[in-house]
Amino acid sequence: MVQSINTKVDLVINATSHIRISDYGKIMIGDKGFEFYNNRDARKFIQIPWEEVDYVIASVLFKGKWIPRYAIQTKRNGTYTLSSKDPKKVLRAIREYVDPNHMVQSLGFVDIIKRSFRRKAKK
Repeated sequence: MVQSINTKVDLVINATSHIRISDYGKIMIGDKGFEFYNNRDARKFIQIPWEEVDYVIASVLFKGKWIPRYAIQTKRNGTYTLSSKDPKKVLRAIREYVDPNHMVQSLGFVDIIKRSFRRKAKK
């Protein structure tokens, strides 16, 4: 079994990791960091200390009514994409430990299309 980095746990919720093939497990948010544990394989886990978190990126649709997934961008190890049963509850728990200025929305489909047309117009 993997040793947790947290000493106090704020939230445990069912989640899906979208790093490779979808892995189902549980997210644990605590005082020392963010953790994801796979239900089937104990060797597949993610532990991110709060000092390592650079940005939390949320994919927001329908003006905040639905958040299908969110990503945690770290300073050294890249981006981890996850989804959970109640993403608003997870993001509120993360906000306690991460600066709210480092929690951003991802670009929407229309924004990506606009950006591509502006780049072509500049060339």
